[in-house]
Amino acid sequence: MTTAPVALAKRPKSAFRKLLESEIKLAWRFPIGLVLGVAVPILMIVVFGSIPGLNHAEKKFGGLTYFDVYFPILIAFSVAILSLISLPTHLASYREQGILRRMATTPVPPTWMLAAQLIINLALAAVALGVLVIVGIISFGLAAPKALDGFVLAVVLTVTALFAIGLWISAFARSGAGAGGIGQLFLYPCLFFAGVWVPQQVMASWLVDIAKWTPTGAAVNAMQSAMNGTFPSAQSLLVLCGYTVVFGILAVRYFRWE
Repeated sequence: MTTAPVALAKRPKSAFRKLLESEIKLAWRFPIGLVLGVAVPILMIVVFGSIPGLNHAEKKFGGLTYFDVYFPILIAFSVAILSLISLPTHLASYREQGILRRMATTPVPPTWMLAAQLIINLALAAVALGVLVIVGIISFGLAAPKALDGFVLAVVLTVTALFAIGLWISAFARSGAGAGGIGQLFLYPCLFFAGVWVPQQVMASWLVDIAKWTPTGAAVNAMQSAMNGTFPSAQSLLVLCGYTVVFGILAVRYFRWE
C-alpha cells in the first residue's frame, strides 16, 4: 500500500525533468535567446571595454565613461531580448502547433511548459548578467556597484517587469511570428529609452521624462544609481513593480492554451 503513493509522487518530478531536458535541447538547436540575449551583449561589452577612447571620463556623462554608462544599458538589452523575443516566440509557437492543446489531454499539465520556458530563459538571463558583471569588473576595470543591495534589487525587478510583459505577449499571440512581431514593437522603444542609441544623460529633457516611466528606462536609472552609490529612487522601483504587477495579472488573466 505504501509503494504506489511513492511511485506516484516520484513520477511528476521525473516527467518535469524530462520535459525540461527536452526544452533545453530545443533551445540549443534554435538558440535565439542564447545568441541575442547572451552572446551579443557579451560581445558588445568586450568591444566597449577594448576601445581606449570609451574609458575616459566625460563631462556630459557627469564624470562617467562611456563604458560606465553603457554597462546597465547592456544588462537591460540582454533581459529585454530574452523576455520580449525569445520567451513569447517559443510559447506562441507551441500554441500555433497545438502542442499546448495536446498536452492538456495528458497527465502532464501545460503549465509545466510555461515553467520550463521560464526556467530556461531565466537561466540564460542569469548567465548573461553574471558574465557581464564578471567580465566588466575583472577584465575592463569596471567599478563594482557601490550600493550592491540596490543594484541587485534593480536587476531583479528589471527581470520581473520585462518577463511579465513577455508572458503577456505570449498570452494572446497566435503564432511564433506574431509573437516575434509584437515583441519587436515593444523591444525597439524599450531599447531606445534604455539609451542604446542615445544615452539618457544626453537625451532631451522631455525624452528623459518619458524614459523614467518605461520599464527599461526605469531599470537603467535604478541600476546606474546603484552603481554610483545611491540607492535607486522610489519612482524607478515603483515603475518596475507596476509593470510586474499589471502585466503579470494580464498574462494570467488572458493566457490561452489554444
